[in-house]
Amino acid sequence: MRKPELIAAIASDTLQSKTEVERTVNSFLDVISKQLAAGNEVALMGFGTFSVKKRPARQGRNPQTGEPMQIAASTVPAFKAGNSLKSAVN
Repeated sequence: MRKPELIAAIASDTLQSKTEVERTVNSFLDVISKQLAAGNEVALMGFGTFSVKKRPARQGRNPQTGEPMQIAASTVPAFKAGNSLKSAVN
């Protein structure tokens, strides 16, 4: 499911216009992005937790040449599913 399909499904369930739902979904995603950028967690009970993880620098290999190369440290978003979501999927 892509974002437009998600918006259409929510609009159908809530009997709201697609424009209103799109605004809400965009705001939801924006708030999560801003909180993660600030280094905060976003926990949605039963659904899961969005967080930020730090990846240390590491040694890798160039896939084309096989030469060793240094991969820089980075900060990446992460998601851990909650129990309700895990149960719904299984």
